[in-house]
Amino acid sequence: MIERARTARLHLRALALLLPMLLAALVGGIAHAAPPSQEPGPVVDTVFFKAFDVDRAPLELKQGNMDLYLFGLKIQAARALRGTPGIRIYEAPATNLSIILNPAPGRSGELNPFSIKKVRQAVQYLVNREFVVGDIYRGMALPMVTHLSPADFDQLTVYDQVRQSDIRYDPEFARSMIKGAMEEAGATLVDKVWNFEGRPIRLKFIIRTEDERREVGDLLRKELEGAGFLVTPAYQTFAPAIFTVYSSDPAAFQWHLYTEGWGRSAPDRYDFATINQMTAPWMGNMPGWRASGFWQYENEELDEVGKRIFTGAFASLEERNELYRRATAIGMDESVRIWVATIINSFAATDALVNVTEDLVAGPKAPWTLREASIPGKKELTIGHLWVWTERTTWNPIGGFGDVYSTDIWRNLHDAPVWNHPFTGIPMPFRAGYQVETAGPQGKLDVPSDAVTLVPGSDRWKSVGSGVQATSKVTFDYSKYFQSTWHHGQPITMADVVYSIYQSFDIAYDDEKARIETAIAVTARPYLDTFQGFRVLDDNRLEVYVDFWNFEDNYIASYASPTALSMPWEILWAMDTLVFDKRQGAYSATAAARFQVPWISLVMDRDARLVRNVLRGFIRSGDLPESILTIGGKTLVSAQEAKDRYQAVLDWWEKHKLMVISN
Repeated sequence: MIERARTARLHLRALALLLPMLLAALVGGIAHAAPPSQEPGPVVDTVFFKAFDVDRAPLELKQGNMDLYLFGLKIQAARALRGTPGIRIYEAPATNLSIILNPAPGRSGELNPFSIKKVRQAVQYLVNREFVVGDIYRGMALPMVTHLSPADFDQLTVYDQVRQSDIRYDPEFARSMIKGAMEEAGATLVDKVWNFEGRPIRLKFIIRTEDERREVGDLLRKELEGAGFLVTPAYQTFAPAIFTVYSSDPAAFQWHLYTEGWGRSAPDRYDFATINQMTAPWMGNMPGWRASGFWQYENEELDEVGKRIFTGAFASLEERNELYRRATAIGMDESVRIWVATIINSFAATDALVNVTEDLVAGPKAPWTLREASIPGKKELTIGHLWVWTERTTWNPIGGFGDVYSTDIWRNLHDAPVWNHPFTGIPMPFRAGYQVETAGPQGKLDVPSDAVTLVPGSDRWKSVGSGVQATSKVTFDYSKYFQSTWHHGQPITMADVVYSIYQSFDIAYDDEKARIETAIAVTARPYLDTFQGFRVLDDNRLEVYVDFWNFEDNYIASYASPTALSMPWEILWAMDTLVFDKRQGAYSATAAARFQVPWISLVMDRDARLVRNVLRGFIRSGDLPESILTIGGKTLVSAQEAKDRYQAVLDWWEKHKLMVISN
C-alpha cells in the first residue's frame, strides 16, 4: 500500500510536538479483527505528541486529554488504573535496567574501586534483584543477570550459564570480595570507610529520578555504604544525567555509577547487535564511548568474539551459539554493566482505541500501532509521553536520537526498509522488498565487475573490477518508497538511497572527516568493511554484495540493508557541508563538545537556519554533488532537479521553521 499525499506540519514547543504523519501502511502481514482502513496510508491523518508528567498521566487519561500514554506508568498508578471504565492497560517487557560502573584507573594518588574487576564483580552480589522485582516493582519485573531479558529468545542459549553463575544477593560475600581486592590494591579500612593514601574513597552515583530507578539507586547506595564506601548521590533527570555520563571522559570521574534504563524496540530471534552494544567496546557503548581523547575501556577478546557474531562469521547455528555464550560469559566476568531487571511496563490507553499491535517486546510502542490504530469516527490521535523534548534531545539521523522520547516519535515519522516481526523476532520487509542469494557459510559469490564502491575521500564511485567476491547478495526493491514523496513534496528516488550510502562510507573512511566525527567513524568501520559492492539495476532496485551469512536469510537482508531512507539527500548533503566544510555544527555530542559547535538538531531554529543558509548557498552557486550521485555511468539528479529540491526545502522551512523532512 502506498501513502497518500498529505500536507504535513510539525511544530516543536516546550511541552508539545505536533506530528502529522505521512506514513506508508505496513508492508507484510499482521492480522486484524477488521481492516483498519480501505485507503492507503495510516488510518488517522494527524497524531499529536504531547508531554504529560507520569504522576498526572492517569488523571489526564481519565479526563480524555490523551488517547495513549507511551511511557510506562508507575507501578502503583497502573494498579489503581486497572479496571477503570474506559481505560485499557497494555503490558510489555519494554524496559531493561542496569547499573553501569566506571572502570577507568584512578588518577595519581587516587584509587577507583571499579577499576578493579573483583570489586565490579562484587557489586553483582550487592544488587538485591528479588527485592527490586518483588517490592519496588511489585512483581511487574523480571530479574536479570546478563544483557538478556528472561523474555528474550536467546535466554535459552545462555540459560545454563545464568544458572551456573550463581549470581545472587549476598552482601556478606560481596564485602569479603571487596575487602580482599581493596587491601591488595593498597586501601585500608578506617572507621568502616575505605581509605587510600590517607583519604576516604568517595563514589559519585548518578541516580535517575523520573521512575522507580530512584528507589533502585538508593537501595544500591546503602549496600555500597555498608561495604565501606562513601557515596555521594546525584539525583538527576534525563538530560543532565546523560550529559554527565555519556558525554564525559571516564577518567575525569564526573561519575562512578549510573542507573541506566534501556527502551526495547522489537523482539530479536537471533541477537547479534545487543550483545555487542552492551558488552563490546568496539560498538561505542562502553565507557569511553570511542570518543577521541577519552580514556577507553578495552577488551580485545570481547571485540573479536562480538564482531564474529555481528558479521556472521560462523558456519552454523551451533557455532553461533557457542560464540554467543562466550561473549556473554566475558561480559558477566567483566561486570562493567550490572544488570538488574526487565520491567513489565504498563501503557494505558482509552479502550476506544482499536487495531493496536502488541509487540512481544515493545507492546504498543511498536511501529505498527500508530500507523494502524484509530478511534472510530476520529481522524486524529493524541499520544502522551513523559517528554517530547529535553535539553539532550537531538533531531539528526546521523548522531542524534539518543533518547527514547525522540526515538518513539521518530520511529513513527518514517518507514524503515526492514523491521523485526512483532511476534517471531525474525526480520521482515517493512517498506522495501528484497531477495537473498548466499553462498555461505563456506562459499563465495562473484561480484559483477560493474558493481561499485566508494573511493575514500574522493566523492566518487569506482567499479570493483574483476576478482572481487562476497558471501551474499541482496537485491532490494524500493518501489514502495519511490511511488511517494518526501514531506516537502519532492519524489523519493534512488538518489536518496545512493547519497545515504555514500555518507556512511565517507564519514567512516575519509581520514579528515573521521578525525572530526571519530566515534561515528570507528564504530561504523567493522560493519562497513563487510560490504563489497553495490549495483543499481534500474529505477527501483539495488544489489548489495556483503560478507555476511546467517542460517536465516531474512537476517542477511536486515544486515545488508544499507540505508534507512529517512531523510532526503539534499538535507544530508547540506548537513555534511555544515559539519565538514564550514565546521559550524557536529553530528555527535562528543564532536560538538570538542570543537565547540552546535550539536545539530533539525527542530531547533538556530540549527535549521544554519542548514537553510547552506541550501541558499547551493542555489546561488548551482552546487550539486554530481560525482556522488553518478553511479554506474548514470547521473541520478540533474542541475535543475537539484535546484528545485533545494527551493522546496527552503519553502518548507519558511512554513515550518525546521528541517525534519522524512518519508
